[in-house]
Amino acid sequence: MTGALQVGPFTLPWQLLAVLVAIAVSSFVGHRLGRRAGIDVDPQLFRTLLVAVVVARLAFVILFFDAYRSSPLGILDIRDGGWRPLPGLFAAWLYALWLGLRSRPMRLAVWGALGSATLVWSAASLALFLTATANTPLPSISLNALDGRQVSLQQFQGKPTVVNLWATWCPPCRREMPVLAQAQATHADVNFVFLNQGEAAEKVGDFLSKEKLALHNVLLDRQGEASGRFGQRALPTTLFFDATGHLVDTRIGEVSLATLTERLQAIRVTPSSTPTSLLEP
Repeated sequence: MTGALQVGPFTLPWQLLAVLVAIAVSSFVGHRLGRRAGIDVDPQLFRTLLVAVVVARLAFVILFFDAYRSSPLGILDIRDGGWRPLPGLFAAWLYALWLGLRSRPMRLAVWGALGSATLVWSAASLALFLTATANTPLPSISLNALDGRQVSLQQFQGKPTVVNLWATWCPPCRREMPVLAQAQATHADVNFVFLNQGEAAEKVGDFLSKEKLALHNVLLDRQGEASGRFGQRALPTTLFFDATGHLVDTRIGEVSLATLTERLQAIRVTPSSTPTSLLEP
């Protein structure tokens, strides 16, 4: 199972789809129960959702605050996907309990709505966990480096490996490149592999030179062979493999230093001072 629903040119991560479905079910159930009780529950449901979102974001920011020190405004940029769902859900229930204690009609509507949302999200999360691509290995394919050498992706087994699918025309790809370059220079015990999608070596090289990005392990996926094997079309997409070469996590969309740090921890990374690579920039 891939990490996202592909509908034509549009990509929707399954985790986000699960949240959206849970919100839709919650709104439907709350509206029906509220109508039976003769009350308008929509404003309270919106506030409950707002509490959940704010607390989920704050919980993540607190855990990875050091990563935001150099760019505090990044705390507000929720596009990086930095959330802690369980604290958000817990806060939503505390708020819902408080609402229910104040009003009996509101209690049934809000608790019913939040309960249905919790059930849907939990079931979807369990399904995603059970069908996760944890056994997906690095594919046994070879791609050209910028200098024309053939490199097998399986050469990177033996260390945790981060594989980034990107292109020079992709704005979020360009924005996250400095973060990835910094991480590659910092984490010597991790392979960072940059698979450019569909572009010529000259164009990629010119971009790296212009942006002063000293990246190692830049490979050309001209025909989309690697991205096809990964089942990913969206850019940017970053895949996180453990030292045995098996997929642990996938991030569809831009990464920040904080969300990258979170995922590097998941594949048990220890920072170091000297980068390693199989290829020179």
